Formats: sequence, structure tokens, C-alpha cells
Amino acid sequence: MISWHEFEKGKKSRKDVFEFALRLMAEIFSLHNDLKNRNYQHSKYEAFKINDPKPRDIHKASVRDRLLHHAIFRILYPYFDKQFIAHSYSSRKNKGTHRALIAFKKMCNKVSKNKTKTVWILKCDIKKFFASIDHQILKDILKKHIHDTNTVNLLSHIIDSFHTSPDKGLPLGNLTSQLLVNIYMNEFDQWVKHKLKARYYIRYADDFVILDTDKSILENYLKDINIFLETKLKLQLHPKKVSITTLASGVDFLGWVHFPKHRTLRTVTKRRMFKKLSQKEYADESVQSYLGMLKHGDGHKLKQEILDIKKYHH
Repeated sequence: MISWHEFEKGKKSRKDVFEFALRLMAEIFSLHNDLKNRNYQHSKYEAFKINDPKPRDIHKASVRDRLLHHAIFRILYPYFDKQFIAHSYSSRKNKGTHRALIAFKKMCNKVSKNKTKTVWILKCDIKKFFASIDHQILKDILKKHIHDTNTVNLLSHIIDSFHTSPDKGLPLGNLTSQLLVNIYMNEFDQWVKHKLKARYYIRYADDFVILDTDKSILENYLKDINIFLETKLKLQLHPKKVSITTLASGVDFLGWVHFPKHRTLRTVTKRRMFKKLSQKEYADESVQSYLGMLKHGDGHKLKQEILDIKKYHH
């Protein structure tokens, strides 16, 4: 029942959640029996597209399945979260984009010895991240951590309930997917820290950066990273989104372009923001979230422009 109360927060008025709530106890007993008798079957996904900010394919499971995903997440998250490195920031409690930005700034200051040395940054992005997760590799990783066969079998069933190509891919809409991709990428995080021995490394989902004062060290890292990702995790870096540049020339990371003494909002983010604000129905609900985001960089001028738009709509 704890999972249900957590799951339904903010969703009570949705038609599928409301209808499920009307027969809640019967549904919970049915799910419990299916799990106990080991004949649980995951139902099909409902597919739709969103722009967030680029077009994404979302696959939404039924309420019954999502309730189970929530229960699994509640049990597994505390265990796995302790295994993750400190500088992995996506889909984790007390982490997120803002903390990643703060950590990045601190790292830049450390590596530059308070802006006295040139900081080189290797920036990478994994190609078709969710769609490329290999089911068998993921199951093998889970088996290293979970020794209960029934739990592994249930997780394997959920993993196999979706694929973008044979035995590959996780659905963007599942709560379990967020945890599973972190478990998958934790193999890479641990390798970067303990085998590659990169001191200044931050990862947010499929975006990661490594900082150093020596460009050639980063060039060597890149060769090893490519080999590790392809051989161990069957992942590829996005060829157009790999760069080794200096902080002074501006590094685009997590929606901001970073420089030694300041950061500015990425041009495409600004354009998208003003386009959304120009639509009356979005203006009010979006203003506060954008103002909150601008606190994390040099957005005084942008802040004024947003407030002017707000005045115009009123």
C-alpha cells in the first residue's frame, strides 16, 4: 500500500489511475497472487511522443505494471544508490542537474588551481542511450548484485517486456528504467574511477565530462573509453557529440555554456524558452520554473526579459 500511496501522488485525477483506484484491493490481491505463483505477465505499452526538448518516444505501462515498477524501485533503489559514485547525478535523490552544475564548477576551480591553469574538458554523449541497453549484459550485472532467483527472474521479465531491436532497449516511461540505466552505467563509472583513474569525472544520464590540465591524457582516455563502452556494454559514443576543448573557449554541458568565470544559457535553450513563453497558455506556469533555472548562471538580462513577457501577458 505504501507503493500505491507514493505512486498515486499527483495522478489521482488521471482516468486510468482513477479507474484502477476504484478496484484497488482486488487489483492488489490479483497482482500479489500472480507474483507469489510466479505467473505475472507484463502487459503491452502505450506509445506516444513528447518534445522534451527534442522529440522522444515514451512508452507507458499499465497502472498495474507501473505500481509494480514503483514497488521494485522502492526496494532496490536504497541498495543500489549506495553502490553508485558520488558524481553520478541523474535520477537520484539529492542529486539532479543543479547539483551537477555546482560540482562541475568546483571541479573547474580545482583543476585550474583557482583559474591559474588551462582546463581541458573531454565531453561525451552516448548514442541512442536507452535504445542501446543490452538486455543480457544488464541481467548479468543484476545477477552479480541480487542472489534471489525469483527477483532476478521478475526483473528479467520486466526488461524483456520491451525492446527497440532484438534484446536491446529500455522504455523511457518506466521508473525502473531510470534505475536500471544507472545500474548499467555504474559499471562504466566504477571503471572510470578505479581503472582509468580519472579524478575529475561527472556523469548525468548519457552525458559525461572528464577534466584535466593535459589534453593528451584526455585523448588517451577517449580511446580507452570507446573500447570499454563497445566491448563491455555494447554502447557507442555519439560521433558528433564528442569534444576535447578548453573551458576558456566555452563548454556546453547540461544546458549551459561554461566559461572560467561565468556560465550562460545555451542559445537553443534560450530560443526554446522564449518560444514557449510567447504562448499564453504556457506563460504563467513556465515563468517560475525558468526564473529558478536562471539562478544557476548569469541570467540577469534574461530574467528581465522573462518578467517583461509576464507583464505583457497580464
